[in-house]
Amino acid sequence: MHTPSELAPAAPDLAALDRVLCDCRACPRLVAWREEVGRVKRKSFADQTYWARPIPGFGPPDARLLIVGLAPAAHGGNRTGRMFTGDRSGDILVEALHSLGLANQPTSVSADDGLQLRGVRFTAPVHCAPPDNKPTPAERDTCRPWLVRELQLTRPTVRAMVVLGAFGWQALFPAIAAAGTWTVPKPRPTFGHGVRVELPAADDGPALAIHGCYHVSQQNTFTGKLTPEMLREVIGAAAAEAGLR
Repeated sequence: MHTPSELAPAAPDLAALDRVLCDCRACPRLVAWREEVGRVKRKSFADQTYWARPIPGFGPPDARLLIVGLAPAAHGGNRTGRMFTGDRSGDILVEALHSLGLANQPTSVSADDGLQLRGVRFTAPVHCAPPDNKPTPAERDTCRPWLVRELQLTRPTVRAMVVLGAFGWQALFPAIAAAGTWTVPKPRPTFGHGVRVELPAADDGPALAIHGCYHVSQQNTFTGKLTPEMLREVIGAAAAEAGLR
């Protein structure tokens, strides 16, 4: 079995990267969990066929803004086959994007619902649904080559990122360093909602603006830790820096 570190660097473009990623079986615990969830299912989705595979990134190949999450939800992306689709987190995120003119519709229900992102691409440091939404450090590191290659392939157009949550923030900077696309400061920046960090290019290209945002988890949105206004404010600022507003 080929590993992500062998397969990801060989992908010539995002379409090829997304295609080969969907066949990854490198993490036994994640493979077992995603497939078990797909067999057992949630009662409300009992009549649906779960995707139950790794979830690739989603959005146009020339995106100027990356939104970095954590990992697919068991009955969201793991069911529908598309990031931030089929659960409350996706609803909140896509509604915010739509309100800012960055999506063609305010809902994200299924992979064939017609959603189009405008200048935005979803990605994550872990591409399989983990038990309790908690990937292990080893699983994060095993999955890293996919994100590294994605950063390299989107480098020509990406100008800003919104990172949802501390896990994604901590996972992103080692991937950026490995990609060789931008220069990561030492010590690495600390996560916080509303934190903004600018990374100079490793070449003679433009810098990258990274914005921290609380994750769009139900725990955060139900308790008011993250409100729709807070989410729109961070995404709007990042979109402006990316040249999308």
